[in-house]
Amino acid sequence: MINLFEVNETNNMIEKDNLDVRTITLGLSLLDCADSDIDKVCDKIYDKITHKAEHLVETGEEISREFGIPIVNKRISVTPISLIGGGAARNTDDFVKIAKTLDKAAGTVGVNFLGGYSALVNQGMTHADELLIRSIPDALSQTELVCSSVNLGSTRDGINMDAVRLMGEIILDTARNTADRDCLGCAKLVVFTNAPDNNPFMAGAFHGVTQPDAVINVGVSGPGVVKYALSKVRGADFETLCETIKKTAFKVTRVGQLVAKEASRMLDVPFGIVDLSLAPTPAIGDSVADILCEMGLEYAGAPGTTAALAMLNDQVKKGGVMASSYVGGLSGAFIPVSEDQGMIDAVEAGALTVEKLEAMTCVCSVGLDMIAIPGDTKATTISGIIADEMAIGMINQKTTAVRVIPVIGKGVGDKVEFGGLLGYAPIMPVNQFSCDAFINRTGRIPAPVHSFKN
Repeated sequence: MINLFEVNETNNMIEKDNLDVRTITLGLSLLDCADSDIDKVCDKIYDKITHKAEHLVETGEEISREFGIPIVNKRISVTPISLIGGGAARNTDDFVKIAKTLDKAAGTVGVNFLGGYSALVNQGMTHADELLIRSIPDALSQTELVCSSVNLGSTRDGINMDAVRLMGEIILDTARNTADRDCLGCAKLVVFTNAPDNNPFMAGAFHGVTQPDAVINVGVSGPGVVKYALSKVRGADFETLCETIKKTAFKVTRVGQLVAKEASRMLDVPFGIVDLSLAPTPAIGDSVADILCEMGLEYAGAPGTTAALAMLNDQVKKGGVMASSYVGGLSGAFIPVSEDQGMIDAVEAGALTVEKLEAMTCVCSVGLDMIAIPGDTKATTISGIIADEMAIGMINQKTTAVRVIPVIGKGVGDKVEFGGLLGYAPIMPVNQFSCDAFINRTGRIPAPVHSFKN
């Protein structure tokens, strides 16, 4: 049983090492909001969200006060909107209307973000899927709180290369539409392969169709806690290193389990999962890259980085999975650039490149995340980056993602400032050699042979 002793044990972690519950995310099914009339769809969506999430923010704040645990974000994820709007939307403007409704509802209940402006197109796109995808640049430029994701493939289905090609164009259009805000729209847009349907983290959260009507998912985070624990065993052998990470991950996850169960009780909504990802912030001392340096690397990106990250990710999972009844989502270690001061330092020192980050994604929780690239990067080049990352996920039977920001009007050597948890980022160079002929082929890459499990 979880008790207050365990909470008290985390006091120093909270006060000194940036331990927090990164998000309480309320997942909501909107399947019962589908209709043939777009206005009725929007009315149903607004009414359901504002009713079901009415007390989400105040509940998070009450739990935070009671247990002294910072709960940074309160969020909502919804059923992929291409499924909800497909029967009513006749054009991209109809989907943008739904996006604005989602934004209004999120603002009414006071959450930080709402995810689920999404489409799942592993093997192909329906007409509704394509309309939603083509509406993304307008939807993200005309809303503040809405996040969008598109799942482009899976180990069982292969990779939809038509959608990969289209998403390169959509990302670039989204950047252009929000150029006056340093292309912020792209920070709210991510593409996946093997996307989990219970992920509480943005921008990739959506409420899967296999989920109940409503569910509470919690994401915890404590890179600073892990770094501090490792600093006390500096120079020790790998067994000691692994045991230290596991024990620390266990304690961090127990905090998330406590918050999740309490939120579930207070909101009378089923508890879903705890996502035990190490999610960094721009705050000094809250960095995954700093953990890698504490292990003995001069910078993230130095030789040995992938091995160190693989060990970190595995030990976090081993420790965390024993601390909660249900672990899910992404669960492991995030390596965003703009949201991690240590990663930014590594890029500025020349230790970290897009190619090295791609190698690191083979062993971490997600993928190429919050990477700012030159604004004149071609759409096909962005699609090529996406295709490479999707292939890693497909072959390795893991979730991978791409969230890149082509910053219009800026190039290598410049910086872009997003603010808040999104931080800032140096513009990173990308390979300029052409992949046009490859990306412009049609169809999909077949599933790998090891996908046949039956």
